[in-house]
Amino acid sequence: MRIEQPLGKRGSLKWIQSLVQAHPRLLNEQLERAGALPVGSELKWVSPLKQDAFAEYRDADFLERIGHPQLIKKMRDFWPNRGPQWDALATEKSGRVYLFEAKAHAAEMKSSCQAGPASRQKIEKACAAAKQALCADPDSNWLTGYYQYANRLAHLGFLREHGIEAWLVFLYFTEDSEMAGPVSQAEWLPFIDAAHNHLGLKEHAPWVLSVFQSVTAI
Repeated sequence: MRIEQPLGKRGSLKWIQSLVQAHPRLLNEQLERAGALPVGSELKWVSPLKQDAFAEYRDADFLERIGHPQLIKKMRDFWPNRGPQWDALATEKSGRVYLFEAKAHAAEMKSSCQAGPASRQKIEKACAAAKQALCADPDSNWLTGYYQYANRLAHLGFLREHGIEAWLVFLYFTEDSEMAGPVSQAEWLPFIDAAHNHLGLKEHAPWVLSVFQSVTAI
């Protein structure tokens, strides 16, 4: 599914659009330091793009956008329709894929699964597989409290299971005074730690990054 977006006027929608359009290299150094981006390489942003109506992607169109349409049928078996709608997507020349979830204030982190019984069964199976792949506590609750975070993790696990060198990047904007968001990495950390503890993630979950970016540089 391709979902066109308005020009962002505030919050994470505004900042992720502005970053991708005006400062596409801004995150390179942080990703290099984390080992997610090869030194000297660059992200190729594939969404949200101004020339594509700032569209965001999910399901089959998400896979098309990152260059892996061969996984569409397997995705349908893995997850119900209307899976995660990605804030931003990027690739890199070696074949790496980057999935971005952007936040400007802490309230954006909370959510719970509202799926019906049949879809919920499929989601629970996918989450169980992801817990194993990411060395998370198998008894942790991924459907209540931090479901959006969890379903992103599940899709990371899906791509990795099928041989895609994927990275999931949680992009936390700082100093967004209009949204009364955290002003620093230190202010974000208690909220992130709460999510990780709830989801049973170890301190350094593989292929999952927290990146912090001041909006004053965008």
